[in-house]
Amino acid sequence: SNFSSTFSALEIPFYLLLGVLAGLLAALFNQGILSSLNFYDRLKLSLPLRIGIAGMLGGCIVALLPDQFHNNSGLRELLLSGNVGWEFTTLAFVVYFLLTIIAYGSGAPGGLFHPSLVLGSALGYLVGIGEYQLLGLGSPITYALAGMGAFFSAVSKVPITAIVIVFEMTTDFNLVLPLMITCVVSYLVADQLAKGSLYQRLLERKGYSLPQVKVEKSTLAGLKASDIMQRRVETLGSQMTLDQAIQTFSNSSHRGFPVVAQGKLVGIITQEDMAKNRDRLPGNTPIKEMMTPQPITVRHNDTLSHVLYILNRYQLNRLPVLENKKLVGIITFSDIIRAEANQLSGEKEQLGPSPDPSYGVYYTRAPATGSGRMLVPLANPQSAPVLLEIATAIGQVHDYELECLQVIPISRSNSPAQTAVDTTKSRRLLRQAERLGRRWEMPVHTQIRISHDTAQAILETIKQRHINLILMGWKGAPSNSPNQIFGNIIDTLIRQAPCDLVLLKLPQGKEVVDDVKSAKYGSLAKTWKRWLIPIAGGPNSSRALQLIPILATLAKAEQIVVTQVFNPQAGEPVMTSLEKATYFLKQQLKGMCDVVSIPIRSYSVSDALIRLAKAQKYDVVVIGASREGLLEQAIHGNIPEAIARGVDSTVILVREALH
Repeated sequence: SNFSSTFSALEIPFYLLLGVLAGLLAALFNQGILSSLNFYDRLKLSLPLRIGIAGMLGGCIVALLPDQFHNNSGLRELLLSGNVGWEFTTLAFVVYFLLTIIAYGSGAPGGLFHPSLVLGSALGYLVGIGEYQLLGLGSPITYALAGMGAFFSAVSKVPITAIVIVFEMTTDFNLVLPLMITCVVSYLVADQLAKGSLYQRLLERKGYSLPQVKVEKSTLAGLKASDIMQRRVETLGSQMTLDQAIQTFSNSSHRGFPVVAQGKLVGIITQEDMAKNRDRLPGNTPIKEMMTPQPITVRHNDTLSHVLYILNRYQLNRLPVLENKKLVGIITFSDIIRAEANQLSGEKEQLGPSPDPSYGVYYTRAPATGSGRMLVPLANPQSAPVLLEIATAIGQVHDYELECLQVIPISRSNSPAQTAVDTTKSRRLLRQAERLGRRWEMPVHTQIRISHDTAQAILETIKQRHINLILMGWKGAPSNSPNQIFGNIIDTLIRQAPCDLVLLKLPQGKEVVDDVKSAKYGSLAKTWKRWLIPIAGGPNSSRALQLIPILATLAKAEQIVVTQVFNPQAGEPVMTSLEKATYFLKQQLKGMCDVVSIPIRSYSVSDALIRLAKAQKYDVVVIGASREGLLEQAIHGNIPEAIARGVDSTVILVREALH
């Protein structure tokens, strides 16, 4: 066709109206076709008889109509010529609509492509006449062409195909935008009324169903930012000077650091920022003047796809993760690669049936104003006072919020979400923690969870609440299973808990237990006067040393003995670690108590330390927890567990966060 259309922005509402009408009437047309087929099926007639009935009805109706209806092929051209009025066009649409439904339902040979175009052109021509009478802008022929595409798009649910077909008929670029508007709108309207195209529903009616393509779910599809982020984030204070920051960069493999102020993320600084300002600014300039303020971040519950989009969109190498404006982690591309590798290798999979997720039945929330969060699982009312006292001391120094957890274990035959439990005693215990928090003006959150597995409930809480440190009690009794070292719950937490872990074993014996029962906050810890600190130079020992000044200050310790056991056959002992640990404690405690070092020669580390603790009657022994494999522990023995089991003192085991 050599027809050339016109288009004006004022006509857009009319094209939108045409799209809506085409969508509504096409949905009605599709339903009419299906209803006609069902009607003929109920008649139980042969195909020739059904075609005969449809032909008779169609012939009788057409015989009563004007001569233009006698030529089916010429009717569409007549509608596109613009030489007919709105009365003829309306009659053509209604008659063609009904006759097509009657004929197709009978099973007579013929398709729906041509009827869709004729009906669309008639509908478009009617809207075009209305527009021309009101505005006098566009030609009704343009609307007839747009209506052809719109009606076919709504019937077949192929908007792009409809646009291409009508455009190929005219090769008129002015028609593209009207076609796009009407075809897309009609498709959306029709799809809201009935999903799927008419052709698909006709195939399903004949017993042909399209195969469901099973798309394999990506191994990372369900991951959130909190699942892949690094929880231990090295940060710089906003008041740190340029010289100090340069020193930090030189001692680290990282190329950028988040900058925090009062526990909140305020910026990010990279090596490029340092290089640009190193020669321009004096060394005592605070890094807040050269950092990138208000960096791009993601929330802890954002999906991995969103994280990848942000990293690629802004060409970032690192992405801070926030929870309520609090920095809880950081994500780099290496973290995503590691998560993919773990998923592909099946590292996260568990053998055997896994327990149902724990179910929370009681929560209280305080203002989230701390820079971190410490979890205190409470199970024994006897040890709760001293645990909460220690937690308060650590929390005040590190500006931590306190998260107190009570886990109620149930049988695996019951569902945690469907089991009723009595929480009276649990809530009474948690209220002690809330009172302590109010006394010390520390945010205290509490929760009670029902679970098949206590360790699993604790791990779920660590993940959901972004815990930085766990402090919990431990009975210290030897496990009956050869595959368990500290006991099932503690073993699981030592292996899997991603944050710092501090375990407290109170001394066993009637006199001490009675003391605990009657203890008030502050009375028991102040009996810890003499401390024994065995070191081995590992990361767990280093983390334990960092906590000792806090605990020793709380207990008003009088003497701290730092010791290291050396093998007699190893020659002259290297005292570097022992001397560094002693110097560190002296600097931190500033003369508050006596700090001495004692080197020991012995073939058995655990036996030597147990003998020393018993002979000198130390009140507290602080050691690093071991994470060696079961085979290595079976050969060499688990030294921390042996010491904790062999001494009568209070034992504090410390395990550094996993990297």
